[in-house]
Amino acid sequence: MSDPTRGTWPEVFRAFLQLGCTAFGGPIAHLGYLRAEFVERRAWLSEAQFAQLLAISQLLPGPASSQLGFSIGLLRAGWRGGLAAFVAFTLPSVLVLLLFAQLASALDSPLGAAVVHGLGLVAVAVVAHGVWRMARLLTPDVRRLVIAAAAAAVMLYTGSAAWQLAVIAAGALLGALLCEGSRLDQSVPLPGPFGHSVAVRLLALFVALLVSSLAWSLAVPSALPSLGGLAAELYRAGALVFGGGHVVLPLLETTLVDSGWMTAETFFSGYGAAQAVPGPLFSVAAFFGASVPTGAPALLGAAVATFAIFLPGFLLMAAMLPLWGGLARVEAAPRMLAGINAAVVGLLAAALYDPVWTTAIASRADVLIAALAIAFLLVSRRSTLWVVAWCVGASVATRLATRLMGG
Repeated sequence: MSDPTRGTWPEVFRAFLQLGCTAFGGPIAHLGYLRAEFVERRAWLSEAQFAQLLAISQLLPGPASSQLGFSIGLLRAGWRGGLAAFVAFTLPSVLVLLLFAQLASALDSPLGAAVVHGLGLVAVAVVAHGVWRMARLLTPDVRRLVIAAAAAAVMLYTGSAAWQLAVIAAGALLGALLCEGSRLDQSVPLPGPFGHSVAVRLLALFVALLVSSLAWSLAVPSALPSLGGLAAELYRAGALVFGGGHVVLPLLETTLVDSGWMTAETFFSGYGAAQAVPGPLFSVAAFFGASVPTGAPALLGAAVATFAIFLPGFLLMAAMLPLWGGLARVEAAPRMLAGINAAVVGLLAAALYDPVWTTAIASRADVLIAALAIAFLLVSRRSTLWVVAWCVGASVATRLATRLMGG
């Protein structure tokens, strides 16, 4: 792959649109889809190049599978290719979640409430499964387990997403001091469509937008939802979240629910619905953008929210491509990454209890439904659609049985 722009953006769009319509199963499954499609089937990348892109996406905050897809499109057909990959991979799930947001008012009934409650139980199962898988991969020794436990304890004690960045920074510091790791792979150079000067500009833009989002949040009262405020909050979430869609949950819950922009039930119903669609989990931003009463049309809110949450990860990914060789030679980089990943496990574990468990679990029946869903995810490789069907169906059946027994 010596020429990074030998393809065309329509070619990239067609390839990623197919994946956007069929890539069920979450971010880990998406990585497998991307490798099979672009390494084995189309040969756009070598195994070593794919491995390096994967390493970069894991190192950075943001949605790893979407960042990986964006970088494949970028290397294949330049900026148009990167944009085509993002739009095609994300559009199907965005449209479905936008439709779900428009139909949410139709769920304002006993049956609809049971469906929404079932989607909340989906969130319990999916996040619990995510904690388990991430813990097995990212906390394989006592030192990293201690970092994870400390991160969880801090988040549960403070109860504030404002501590997330501090916890991640502390994880990086502890990782540099405590965690052992090998050098990051740089065996095969990555061809890039631009050089270091463009990378520096992209990093400067990332920082400028992050500072602007923080300034907006401080200057404008959070009780007044607006399109600009929503964009600022979602950009900051996309910029600060390591670990992908599951970890963005507690930060967005604090922003959208604690501020009064939407109810917890609406928030978790959107998150649960996002498990039933293909493509990236960050597409749930479309549901939030359409549901928050900013005064803008739902379609515009969904588009702005989706773009805002994905943009920081893409800026960082594009900037990192020409800088990767130098970063990979930094001795402390893999140890810091190990510490960050361990802290992310703790953040997600804390979020599993509060707000996910405390919001969704209301009875012993809920515990049983969620436990069986978690067991299914642990022992089966089937799509999460089965978990959605089980949790929603069991929630509806439980609600009907309760009404019949009460009557």
